[in-house]
Amino acid sequence: MGSTMSRPGRVAKLPPRERILDAAEELFQSEGISRVGVQAIAERAETTKTAIYRHFETKDALVAEWLRIVAADYQAAFDRVEADHPGRPREQILGLARFIAEGLPRLSYRGCPFINSLAELPDRAHPARRVIEEHKARQARRLTAMCAEAGLPDPEQAAAEITFVLEGAQVSVQNGSVDRAGERLLLSVGRILDDAPGDAA
Repeated sequence: MGSTMSRPGRVAKLPPRERILDAAEELFQSEGISRVGVQAIAERAETTKTAIYRHFETKDALVAEWLRIVAADYQAAFDRVEADHPGRPREQILGLARFIAEGLPRLSYRGCPFINSLAELPDRAHPARRVIEEHKARQARRLTAMCAEAGLPDPEQAAAEITFVLEGAQVSVQNGSVDRAGERLLLSVGRILDDAPGDAA
C-alpha cells in the first residue's frame, strides 16, 4: 500500500474501505495489534467507528483482512518469479530469496507482520491466525513444487530448509542478531539448490 505521495494526499483519494485498511496497516505494523483500538484506526483513516463496523464486523475481521492483503503480496511474488523465469525453477526459487532479501531493511524496524501477529494472537481459532496458517501451507506447497521441478532429491526437505532460511533471516534482521542478512540468505539458498542436478526442462 506504499506510495511516494504524502500520506494525507494519498489517503484522501482512497475509497472508505481502503482508507480503513491503510490506517490499520500502518498502526498494526508500528504499534501492534493489541495496542491499537478501533477509535485510533478511525481517527487515522479520517472516518468514524460506525463506518469501520459497516465494512468490518469486528476488529478481528479487520486484522484478518489486513493479513490477507499481506499474504496476497507474498503469493504475487511467487506469480512474478514464475512468469519471469518460465521453466527455470532454480531461478524462480532464487527470485523468491531476492524478494525476501530486498524486503529485509524494512523488516529491521517494523518486523515481519506474520511473526508479529502470531506473537499477539495466541488463540488458534482467531480468524487472523487461520489466514496466516492457510497462507503458510499454500506457500509450502508452491515452494515444494518448485523444488521438485528443480530436480532436488527430497523436495519437501529442501522446501523446509529454504523456508527456515527465509524466515530465519527475517527474525534475525528484526532482532539484529545477524549482519549482512540478505547476502547470507542468498548464499544459503544457493547452497541448498546446489544439490539439484540442474533446472528441469
